[in-house]
Amino acid sequence: MSSKQVFLYDTTLRDGTQGEGFQLSGLDKLRIAKRLDEFGIDYIEGGWPGSNPKDIEFFREAKNLKLKHAKLAAFGSTRRADTPVEEDPQVRLLLEAETPVVTIFGKSWELQVTEVLRTTVEENQAMIRDTVAYLAKHDREVIYDAEHFFDGYKDSPAHALATLQAAAEGGAACLVLCDTNGGTLPHEVMEICGAVRKHLPDTPIGIHTHNDCELAVANAVASVKAGSTQIQGTINGYGERTGNCNLTSVIPILQLKMDIPVVPHLEQLRDLSYFVDDVSNNPHFARAAFVGRTAFAHKGGMHVNAVQKLARSYEHIVPGSVGNSQNILVSELSGQSNILIKAEELGIPLEKGSPEAGSILRRVKELENDGYSYEAAGGSLELLIRRELGTYRKPFDLTEYHTSFRQYRDGHPPVCEATVKLSVDGTPELTVAEGHGVVNALDLALRKALLPFYPEISNVSLADYKVRILDGHDATAAKTRVLIVSTDGESTWGTVGVSDNIIEASWLALVDGIDLFLQRKR
Repeated sequence: MSSKQVFLYDTTLRDGTQGEGFQLSGLDKLRIAKRLDEFGIDYIEGGWPGSNPKDIEFFREAKNLKLKHAKLAAFGSTRRADTPVEEDPQVRLLLEAETPVVTIFGKSWELQVTEVLRTTVEENQAMIRDTVAYLAKHDREVIYDAEHFFDGYKDSPAHALATLQAAAEGGAACLVLCDTNGGTLPHEVMEICGAVRKHLPDTPIGIHTHNDCELAVANAVASVKAGSTQIQGTINGYGERTGNCNLTSVIPILQLKMDIPVVPHLEQLRDLSYFVDDVSNNPHFARAAFVGRTAFAHKGGMHVNAVQKLARSYEHIVPGSVGNSQNILVSELSGQSNILIKAEELGIPLEKGSPEAGSILRRVKELENDGYSYEAAGGSLELLIRRELGTYRKPFDLTEYHTSFRQYRDGHPPVCEATVKLSVDGTPELTVAEGHGVVNALDLALRKALLPFYPEISNVSLADYKVRILDGHDATAAKTRVLIVSTDGESTWGTVGVSDNIIEASWLALVDGIDLFLQRKR
């Protein structure tokens, strides 16, 4: 047995996929497995062999995976009641997966044994003991997941401990205590884990927690304090109902807060988090601890001023230790420190206390009061700073734009059209374009008008488009904020527009997006 203090067991590919909105193809699962192995995860649970075509495909292809560190685990259950273990087809599939580790779950709660399995307490213990022993006899490292263990222990400690005893007698390498319903509190976890350690001191224990009380991470940490040597969880906390223990939170807590080394390259944590989100086609949670976009974001002027002098005054760890970075936000709560730091990021010289810094801050606060938001619109903020400092040079002059939407009654598809009239260095240009909607038509017409003068804008495309209604009580007359994210394939930038007219708000954000690209090119 390794001398490692705590082992990480990832179940993103199995328990994570039971969460709503989290789906992976067989290829997705293979890609994530490789990435988890490279990061330093100890165990990777691939799924339930034979339960569905994707898992069948995964275990077939996984035999060719050349994992450098992690052990691959197949997941299943104990044998059926009153069925010899060697005749149970599900157990046979676990062996045919040819993984070095097999994880099986069994019932710890007497209620589940009598009301769900409809069998006796004695037969349930035999099912656990027989299945563990059979798999161990075939040279598998067997991890036993004691389902509903904490609920079962609260109901009958003697019965719950007897089921663990059966797994230990069968030769389980680790007994994992599962808070399947997610309703246990940290002090209960510590107390019950301590009782298990006293009852079975020679078999390692682990923890599997769910987040129904927002305590999955806290409970996992509590179990380690009580002697657990394995933590099961998922990347970004994906999982059934409210999710599983979030490994992207547990890992830095163990390594940075408790001085328990678990992975060799913690600075890759944020990239891993985003990778799993991207592969599963899920948006990243901006406020996620450690890895979220706002985890080290500072908005209040006093906070920014302090962070500028001493980062750890408002940052509990160094952001780079988990692959993240400090983010200074600019808003109506900003002080001059926010503006100075943002200008420095842009490479624009600006002195503290200067009239220019004060002017920019006042303008930001005025516009934020009108509904603008620069937190995710750094591109528009950069343009504002350049304009206030007098370093801005107009790349084009807008004369007018016009949009129309024509609906036909004869079955002809509706037509969205936009006309843009502008000039570059006194040379006029008038263009018309049709698009999939008014905003798309405006975007196409603007690009068409500018291409003869600035062919490089052909590299710019829209990466995201968001609309926010600011004054919902005004109904259809409400003020609208539009955020657009543009990219040239190498970098991205956000721009914002605000107006009572959603088309005008979109137009302002569109123009800023192109304008900023041309400013930077100059």
